[in-house]
Amino acid sequence: MSEVAKVIEVVGKSEQSWEDAVNTAIRVASKTVHNIKGVEVEKMTAKVKDGKIVTYKATVRLVFVVD
Repeated sequence: MSEVAKVIEVVGKSEQSWEDAVNTAIRVASKTVHNIKGVEVEKMTAKVKDGKIVTYKATVRLVFVVD
């Protein structure tokens, strides 16, 4: 295993929940970023319409091992 890891920041969004937004970020990033080993939720925001949350967004840092 490599002794070097890289950290990137991505934003996932969902109409369901912040947890789903985080999972979306990981799922989509893992299509092109391999060896993801960890995630840190940096920030959670939302879009509100008519007093209700309509879009959840999660800014996350993903840690992956460099090949």
